[in-house]
Amino acid sequence: MTLSFELGRSRVPGVEARAGKFPGPSLIPALNAIQARLGWLPREELEELARTMRRPLYEIEGLISFYPHFRTTPPAKVAINVCHDLSCWLRSADDRIAEVRDRYGDDTEIELVEVSCLGRCDIAPALAVNERPAPVADVDALVSAARDDELAEATVTGRTEPWPNDPYPAGSDVSTRYASLRALLAGEMSAAGVVATLEASGLRGMGGAGFPTGKKWGLVASAEPAGVKYAICNADESEPGTFKDRQILTDQPHLVIEGLLLGMAVVGAEQGWIFIRHEYGPEERVLRAEIAALREAGMIGENACGSGRRLELDIFVSPGGYILGEETALLECMEGHRGEPRNKPPFPGNYGLHGRPTLINSVETFADVPVILQRGAGWWAEQGAGDSVGWKFFAVSGHVENPGVYCVPMGTTVRELIDIAGGVLGGARVGAVQPGGASSNFIGPDKLDLALDFGTLADAGTMLGSGALVVLAEGTDLLAASTNVLRFFRNESCGKCVPCRVGSTKAHELLRGVLDSGSSTLDEAQSGRIVQLEETMRKTSICGLGQVALGPVVSVLGLNKGAAAARPQPRPEGSTGQPDR
Repeated sequence: MTLSFELGRSRVPGVEARAGKFPGPSLIPALNAIQARLGWLPREELEELARTMRRPLYEIEGLISFYPHFRTTPPAKVAINVCHDLSCWLRSADDRIAEVRDRYGDDTEIELVEVSCLGRCDIAPALAVNERPAPVADVDALVSAARDDELAEATVTGRTEPWPNDPYPAGSDVSTRYASLRALLAGEMSAAGVVATLEASGLRGMGGAGFPTGKKWGLVASAEPAGVKYAICNADESEPGTFKDRQILTDQPHLVIEGLLLGMAVVGAEQGWIFIRHEYGPEERVLRAEIAALREAGMIGENACGSGRRLELDIFVSPGGYILGEETALLECMEGHRGEPRNKPPFPGNYGLHGRPTLINSVETFADVPVILQRGAGWWAEQGAGDSVGWKFFAVSGHVENPGVYCVPMGTTVRELIDIAGGVLGGARVGAVQPGGASSNFIGPDKLDLALDFGTLADAGTMLGSGALVVLAEGTDLLAASTNVLRFFRNESCGKCVPCRVGSTKAHELLRGVLDSGSSTLDEAQSGRIVQLEETMRKTSICGLGQVALGPVVSVLGLNKGAAAARPQPRPEGSTGQPDR
């Protein structure tokens, strides 16, 4: 399905450099299709695409050079992508990568590439062979199968029992699910009532920013009444340690989709998308099967649920890059541009996809909506621990016995969640924890009784972030660990703004030099340089990536500086959106 494009919209900050320059449908789905068919993007195919779509070749080449998934050279028969980020690094990824390189490095049929997080931190150290994800231990069997052209697609197996946020019984299907959507479209529930219930529930965005969900839906609904609007589910989780959304997509595609459809109906959008990272091929197939079942049952389409309302869904597959999790970079990608964040304001709720008001929420946020509407705001509030509200999914990885996804009451303590995951590997003590993914500052073993909630963690100088708790055992080199995190941000910087692009590189070079010298201690001059770089990046970077990139480093250096979260964005009255992912 092609994306519509509206001309004549007034120019706004952040898009002025290309406004009207490349109008028309995004070329990214076409590029994805060529690469899926051939394994790469041959020059003659790009020239044909340029002729067919009447677009300049330099535009296409600009897209290809930005997105890491696209390649302009033929692939080897076997492509091994190995993750080197924090959760895998803690599980001896460097040693395993060296072993794989020794075994296959000289094989002309094999291409070995170290890549950023694959979203498989629960099987760390992780890799993908011809895009099939697996633990490194399975590499020989997968390589053999790939050589013989017998490598099967990966499949996913969901839970047999519903998670606590699922109001539908195990084994139910389209005919019995989607009760809230049916009620809304039948007029048994009003759009205003949905917004009021979400506001009363205290549900906040679970993608990292924590913006109140009901408030966002209400603001998008009130923006340009009767005008064209869109809705997007951001399923581009790409931060090291973060894989909870992947599990939700596997186990609860019906809740994610129902939440998205409810959002569309409430704000007045007829078209919605699930924006998913290309590494989540197995999960994408689960979603496509659910969407097909909905279409066959008449739940979506020109006459959704017989209501006379049009609700259309599609999936947009990301061509790669952590920066696309930032909502405006995601919009740039969907419009067919390089995924560089826009300046804010305006926010997507006012000026989003193709300049239209756009509702964007995360996978977990949408998945929580149906149960709140069925059981009530009061029920949701009661599920939290202490003063916290609702259930919360966490991805737990690193030095724990049972890495995986856990759904616990919001407000569960760090210590309790580690215990639920089986405790620290080998019975060791906790050395440090990242409670909210790679963007969050490290906390020490003296803070294990902190409640996992937005406000509590922020007050402690860190954040809930992406809901990824990474555990480091006592004795782990924390400077090396935080430098590993910084390498990820350096590699994933879009390069649009100088502070992020240059600052992350200079900081990483300094820290890498210290580590390579055999030290884990910075002298006064080096510490001062890190503080200076952190302050500059935090205050002047366009988006949250640069603003928080050095926070984890300064948190382990004990410098009492560094961002606990991306800085608040200016938000004029009536605007909507969230400051970061």
